Amino acid sequence: MTATPKTKTIPPAQGVGTPVIWIDGQWCDRGTAMVSVYDHGLLYGDGVFEGIRVYGGKIFRLEEHLDRLYDSAKAIWLSVPMEKKELASITREALRRSGIAEAYIRHLITRGVGDLGLDPRKCLKPSLIIIVDTIKLWPEQVYETGLNVITAGTPIPHRESLSPRVKSLNYLPHIMAKVEGINAGADEVLMLDSAGAVAEGSGQNVFAVKNGRISTPPPHAGILKGVTRGVVIELATSAGYPVDQTVLNRYDLYTADEAFFTGTASEIVGIRQLDGRVIGTGQSGPVTRDLRSRFQALVRS
Repeated sequence: MTATPKTKTIPPAQGVGTPVIWIDGQWCDRGTAMVSVYDHGLLYGDGVFEGIRVYGGKIFRLEEHLDRLYDSAKAIWLSVPMEKKELASITREALRRSGIAEAYIRHLITRGVGDLGLDPRKCLKPSLIIIVDTIKLWPEQVYETGLNVITAGTPIPHRESLSPRVKSLNYLPHIMAKVEGINAGADEVLMLDSAGAVAEGSGQNVFAVKNGRISTPPPHAGILKGVTRGVVIELATSAGYPVDQTVLNRYDLYTADEAFFTGTASEIVGIRQLDGRVIGTGQSGPVTRDLRSRFQALVRS
């Protein structure tokens, strides 16, 4: 395993309230951060990533996200060039240097620099990147009104080609679905699997509420098992809402009392309309608002 510089050897902080990037032991900013054009993460999307939120200077569920990052890497035969404990330490240092209290942290592990062939053995050393910046998908008003969503024609990748549990750098099917939504003037898209069952958004898990009961597709249906998804299930269960992890189709969402997306970047956001059908009252519903309130209380506690 390749040795990596320890946090104590890193030069002084660059500033306050600005994005910070760490690349293989070097501290950079947006203007100086660079990767090789021969990095297989760029050439082939050969790598994995995680996105993590920071609330009030506290990293939310860091260990859980890093567990998934390391599992994703192992699943694609990619060695992480650092122990998990050291990566956590450098992540905290990157946040400190940024001075951003409400931050978004992106970890990336690429296969590293190789040649123009596919053979991963030509990449002698994986590359590890940490980005600390901010993210905002929609204005705050959207969390009150809910999203206008359409079903994309582009399905999620077949779960037998690459496990959806792997959070890989290749997001092209989800981007193509997002393009469909943009061209249709929608806020977001709903993606189906190859059999037509409800899967997820372009980067979120999806939930439906009917008669006080919450339903969401199960992991074996080919979805990413989101960290925020897990938190919402925990919150809903502790609040007394029955939660079913079951296969859903669009009818279940069309006729739901409420529907919402969850994700690290989006948190919890309601769906007001799907494919021209108004969901419930046409705005973020009471269960959605309650869970969002509980989520905010949790991350701020």
